[in-house]
Amino acid sequence: MVQLKAGPLGEEALRPLPEHKFTFGLWTVGNRGKDPFGSEVRAGLDPNDSVRKLAELGAYGISLHDDDLVPFGSSAQERDAIVRRFRATLQESGLVVAMATTNLFAHPVFKDGAFTSNDKQVRRFAIAKVMRAIDLGAELGAKTYVFWGGREGVESLAAKKPADALNRFREAIDFLSEYVIDQGYGMRFALEPKPNEPRGDIFLPTVGHALAFINTLAHPDMVGLNPEVAHETMSGLSFYHGVAQTLWQGKLFHIDLNGQKIGRYDQDLRFGSEDLKDSFFLVKLLEDSGYDGPRHFDAHAYRTENAEGVWDFAAGCMKTYLILKEKAARFDVDPDIQEALAAASVGELAEPSVGAYSRSAALTLRDATVDADALAARGYYNERLDQLVMELIMGVR
Repeated sequence: MVQLKAGPLGEEALRPLPEHKFTFGLWTVGNRGKDPFGSEVRAGLDPNDSVRKLAELGAYGISLHDDDLVPFGSSAQERDAIVRRFRATLQESGLVVAMATTNLFAHPVFKDGAFTSNDKQVRRFAIAKVMRAIDLGAELGAKTYVFWGGREGVESLAAKKPADALNRFREAIDFLSEYVIDQGYGMRFALEPKPNEPRGDIFLPTVGHALAFINTLAHPDMVGLNPEVAHETMSGLSFYHGVAQTLWQGKLFHIDLNGQKIGRYDQDLRFGSEDLKDSFFLVKLLEDSGYDGPRHFDAHAYRTENAEGVWDFAAGCMKTYLILKEKAARFDVDPDIQEALAAASVGELAEPSVGAYSRSAALTLRDATVDADALAARGYYNERLDQLVMELIMGVR
């Protein structure tokens, strides 16, 4: 048996570096703490100040909605001046724009949806806004463009025909794919599923729905997913398994990390703060898979925090990821855990069950005598395996 032990990890192992590819949205650190029951508790942040502070903390990059950087309704001259200053800050800090997206949910014009609004003129306005935002993202170097359809849904089931809405959603993504190809931007799109909030029901509510939708597109190769911890967890689904299938299908183009309690509203809590075991296996999955994209934190500080607390939140997200990454590496070399994995026959699942089909192989399999009771009598020792994982996560191994 491995002797149980406790102790902090080395300081160097927990220092965020650009190579870790930690990124934050301007809207995450810039969140002012407003909720449905109360107004803002923190002042807004200048995007340039956010970039400088994140660089100081060891982040790799930032992401942005178009309106995060250029306020809605800005003139062309105002837009260009803002972008020029922001690009200079990026060059000064060394941060990159790893992802961009469009705000299609805040302005009242989108109250019935953007791509799926019943009003054709709203749909056209939304697609035009996205094209301008794609131009902005490309200008700043973003190679991934995320689509979160926060207003694409209904409260009244009679208000929209689902097939019509999905046709309009597909039409928008196909049109914008052609735009990116025509402009030579080399961008990939990532759909972000969410089951509800702010709409009662949102189209493409889960990873599975979105993966199926991608297969209907004109350019499915350039469209993947941006799954988010909170969005799958709030509806009681396993985010780990959602990400695993997304990886299995080669569609993990980006990922949003945060914390969430099952069954609650979208909380966007500090990464790992509510779901430590799930977070451990998520980190292990990302690291073992060879995923080389951003580890993007789409979360925000508690409403209790002042400006200083925002940076405690940001540093905490990165530190927790690095702690879990180091523990995931220990998992692979712990002899007790390896022994328990063998007892559970974990490796056997990778072996083919029957191999390629042939008539003789099928008949041999069909007619074989099997002692089902003997097979049923075996144990898989999952209790011991899970306990060893818990001891690892809790820091006593």
